[in-house]
Amino acid sequence: MVAGPEAGAEAARARALAVLRIRGAALGVALVPAAVAVVLLVGGLTGRIGRADPVTSSTGWDTARWVVTALALVVLLLAALVTTVVVRARPALSPSVPIAEESAPDLYRLVRDLADRLEVPAPSAIALTPDCDSWLEDRTHRAHGSPRGKAAGGAGAGARGGARAVQAPVLVIGSPFMWWMRVAELRALLAPVVAGTGPSANPDIAAARRFVRGLDAAVAVSARSRSPLSAPAPAFVGWVARLLLRACREHAMEMERCVAAAASERAQNVDYGLRIVAQEQVGLAYAGWDRLLTRVALPAWRLGRWPSRLDAGVVSALTELSRRDRLAEGFTSRLGERPACDLLEEPGAVDRAASLLAARLFHGGPAEPGPDWSPVGWQQYPEEVVDRKWRLEAARLHRVLDALPPATDGGRPGRAEPDGPEGPGAAGEPDGLVAAGGAADPSGPPAAYGPAVAEGLVAGEPSAGPESSGPTLIRVIERLTAGERASDLVAARLGGELAREERAETARQAAREPAADGPDAGVTWGDGLADGLPLFPMQPPRTGRELLADHVTAMVCCAAVDTAGAAPGLDWLDGPILLVDGVRRSDLGHPVLRLVDDGDAGPLGEWLGEVGVRPEKPVRLV
Repeated sequence: MVAGPEAGAEAARARALAVLRIRGAALGVALVPAAVAVVLLVGGLTGRIGRADPVTSSTGWDTARWVVTALALVVLLLAALVTTVVVRARPALSPSVPIAEESAPDLYRLVRDLADRLEVPAPSAIALTPDCDSWLEDRTHRAHGSPRGKAAGGAGAGARGGARAVQAPVLVIGSPFMWWMRVAELRALLAPVVAGTGPSANPDIAAARRFVRGLDAAVAVSARSRSPLSAPAPAFVGWVARLLLRACREHAMEMERCVAAAASERAQNVDYGLRIVAQEQVGLAYAGWDRLLTRVALPAWRLGRWPSRLDAGVVSALTELSRRDRLAEGFTSRLGERPACDLLEEPGAVDRAASLLAARLFHGGPAEPGPDWSPVGWQQYPEEVVDRKWRLEAARLHRVLDALPPATDGGRPGRAEPDGPEGPGAAGEPDGLVAAGGAADPSGPPAAYGPAVAEGLVAGEPSAGPESSGPTLIRVIERLTAGERASDLVAARLGGELAREERAETARQAAREPAADGPDAGVTWGDGLADGLPLFPMQPPRTGRELLADHVTAMVCCAAVDTAGAAPGLDWLDGPILLVDGVRRSDLGHPVLRLVDDGDAGPLGEWLGEVGVRPEKPVRLV
């Protein structure tokens, strides 16, 4: 058990020495054949082992000398190969936005004051990452360069292990914390993290960490090798690296636990009460951040737009969550205190960079803005994202319907669609879509169509006239109510259409050349990390019925916007919403599911009649 910070540091150092002993043992095993070869050669030259002339001698000792010498050379070459890869491989870095001291002097001052109170070295630099976590990260590898420039390593050049062993790590802070946390809460939350710089300054712990990170990077390098000619060498390096990782895994894990325990113990007396409150805010921030990414940001990313103020949006999302959740009552009163983002000189620019990085990580978008990857503000989100999303999905649904064979009802072939530009009303309105008490009158008020629409759709009968043509909601409803398997057929075709679009988008992104000076040019995040973006997929694949329900909902929303005066809107926790007379309508899901799952258009007809939607009118697509 760790009784205090000093005891924890000593326990961590003991575990670090165990890791270094494994490294030394591996080096010793590699040198054993060379040592035996040297003994045999020297013994032969001095005449103590076999004959003095190793060229003319034909005894077994001479054969042993050459065999062992050859074996020693091979082992030394393999050991040099493994050592070179382990030393030169770039350890994985957490993708982050670097914060220069000039752009956040107050934040650096807060962290340095905190380090002085804890009596530990201050972090060498600060960076923000789009995640709800904070940690210390060693970026002293020569491939990464010094986080504070070359001058940072000059003072410690004479210390054991070089400047890398004594330079403090980088403090990585979750960007949502900077906008949601208050200044005092952020200081309390960072106290145990900053306290970890104390054990990190120990040369033995730093050397053990470098060794483990080098092994991990070597495994990534071996996994990335695709050349069949050079496959054996990376495979051997990966095998050795994995073997050493298994040998030192337990010691490395215990070393990190002891470091964390020592840091927590050292920070025990620094803002302890406030830290409890800050930890509560961490859970709330994580919930709001997850909802914001999956419900709000993801629809925009799929359209080639990325919200440029995600961190500012998380404040709105968490405020809304606090308002809805009675357990979070009182949290909104914190908003009157100074937010931690005030510690930044230009919070808007930092938020923009973090938002672009979040899109890169969670969706795999380009590293730089472009014509097909442009930012969008929250004020423009409903019109440029929500409305466009609905119309794109409606257009996709109608492309699928166009490709399907004519619908049948009870074995009868589907009716031919009318010709002419006038649309579905030119050849006569379908039954159930006439105005109450007379013939169809497109110029009549929308409310006149409500009861008739509901009555016709509740009956579940197909219309007497020809199947509606053009991008109309009634065409979708007629198709989905044409038979028991109608929804399955449309859902299957819709899934195939979406899969083709996703493959085309993937190929287009793969063909796009990365920016030479972009944040992820090559593998600047560490070997093995630049491949396979997004690193954190946001959602599992949707089923065919879920896709169909989403597209039918989009079609209904388009019809409501075009014919009933509705408007697209944004909910910070639920994403795109439909506003009717300025009020959110959240009761559309059940009628759509009844239509998709059961082929029952009655509930949807009642909903359309209540809102005043005219399903026979064409909608605008993109």
